[in-house]
Amino acid sequence: MFLSAVRERRSRQLAQVRSVAEAAQHVLLWPLPDQIGPLQVASLYLAAEDEAQIGGDLYAATRTEHGTRVMIGDVRGKGLPAIGEAALLLGAFREAAHQHTTLPTLTAGLEQSVARYLTDFEPEDEAGERFATTLLLEIPDGDPITRLISCGHPPPLLLRPGEAVTVLVHPAPPLGVGCTGPEDYTLDVFSFEPGDTLLLYTDGIIEARDPAGGFYPFTERAAQWTHASPETLLHHIRRDLLAHAGGRLNDDAALIAIRRTTAPHPSLRGRTIRGGGSRHGSTTSQ
Repeated sequence: MFLSAVRERRSRQLAQVRSVAEAAQHVLLWPLPDQIGPLQVASLYLAAEDEAQIGGDLYAATRTEHGTRVMIGDVRGKGLPAIGEAALLLGAFREAAHQHTTLPTLTAGLEQSVARYLTDFEPEDEAGERFATTLLLEIPDGDPITRLISCGHPPPLLLRPGEAVTVLVHPAPPLGVGCTGPEDYTLDVFSFEPGDTLLLYTDGIIEARDPAGGFYPFTERAAQWTHASPETLLHHIRRDLLAHAGGRLNDDAALIAIRRTTAPHPSLRGRTIRGGGSRHGSTTSQ
């Protein structure tokens, strides 16, 4: 009877913790819609900690007057301790994305928000060690391009029939490290045609290891499913990634798949991607 009571109490405690984690997940990581303007979208979140369905990885998207702005990021650390910084960055993006006309000024505004947060809440023994890598994208409705700024974040994959190409970026330091103005950020522009798919991800994907220590071959695996819809693509990657890692990740991981579906103005076609090469390599918990 005593052991039964202990098990029942433990079950209630675990259910309460999961309930809180689910509530935090829905408050912070609002589900991305399946369609945003001319874009088909799917998202995936895999938390490293069993009882925390959200950690330091984050993503958000919002419509603006001329297109869509997207952010994906990774706060240093994982699990519940990183939620405060993730919440700050998500809230700042959702507001600032509608106040700044360019990505460099938007990025500088987010840097100021993170800097203020760290001034107030960063522990003295961790001074200079708290930061967030981020990738900010602007996808116009009528122009077959994507504008991008990387703050120390892994570059996206561009999927076209039969190939996956790593987009060339010129990264700035992560947010919280100390950039001071829009001039500190390089705006990269690359082709994003109808039928193309962008894969945004955090380093929990490319740093996942198999039992022998081998990294997950993300680019090669993603190239197998270039014809899949965003939702199906993420389903394949999730199953393949967890199989590679033995069913459990050592770090949080997030993925967003974005496919352009509507043809832009004909006069704007034909721009080429600025990049090449490869890199090794619905919100849910594991």
